[in-house]
Amino acid sequence: MQANVGTVDRFLRIIVGLVLIGLAATGTIGVWGWIGVVPLLTGIVRICPAYSILGVKTCAASKPGTR
Repeated sequence: MQANVGTVDRFLRIIVGLVLIGLAATGTIGVWGWIGVVPLLTGIVRICPAYSILGVKTCAASKPGTR
């Protein structure tokens, strides 16, 4: 699969994921905070399945002849 998560999007996903996981681990927001694993993982691997389905791509277009 091709990366479809750009730099800013990636940074925000990782931060939001870590914050949600941290809040869940401390018991501040409860079990639902563990949903932060999803944005954390999609930010790390730079692939969002929902973006693929919807045809969204927030990363820069690659130049011809590059991978």
